Amino acid sequence: MQEIIKTTMIGLFFGTFGTTIGGIIGVVTKKHSKKFLSFVLAFASGLMMAIICFDLIPEALEISNLISAVFGILLGIAMMIFCDKLVEKKFNMEETNISKNNTLLKTGIIVSIGLAIHNFPEGLAIGSGFGASIKLGLSLAIAICLHDIPEGISMAIPMKNGGMKKSKVIFLVIMSGITTGIGALVGAIIGGISEEVIAICLSFAAGAMLYIISRGINSRSK
Repeated sequence: MQEIIKTTMIGLFFGTFGTTIGGIIGVVTKKHSKKFLSFVLAFASGLMMAIICFDLIPEALEISNLISAVFGILLGIAMMIFCDKLVEKKFNMEETNISKNNTLLKTGIIVSIGLAIHNFPEGLAIGSGFGASIKLGLSLAIAICLHDIPEGISMAIPMKNGGMKKSKVIFLVIMSGITTGIGALVGAIIGGISEEVIAICLSFAAGAMLYIISRGINSRSK
């Protein structure tokens, strides 16, 4: 039980710390270069791709088999597609009758909800990573923390420019990172069942992150 609590707190700390740093950068910086933001987002995507290719999938294959890894990856992708469609449907709006500030504010809120959903599999990776080894769990936690910084920036900018108070922006950014701790708790609990479950959790997180990266690259290219 003590190990589960420790893993949860680590996931919670690193998840909220990264997004909070990004949120602070987003609200205190007066001018935001699109090139700089694109660079940090691309850097974060490269970092996550490295985690997927060199940590999550190899570890899943080492402790289980190819079928379990592929099943987890496909499950993770399918879950993120479902969550994204749910968010888009819930917050679909006609922008023609909405002011620019309201549009920016709405965009920021949608991004925050999307990030909260996306942070869950990241926490799941941390929790199940610690189930595999302490080294893997810590490396995932640090990498995910760095990845969350540009995500916090991308969330804070539209809400700040939409007229939301800076304190409220930071609060929402922090709240979006809490789901990382929840994911770490779930990963630690179900990862303790068997190595097979750990492998599926790791590959699930890999699939979810792969979808997030692909969607982010696609949205930046438009």
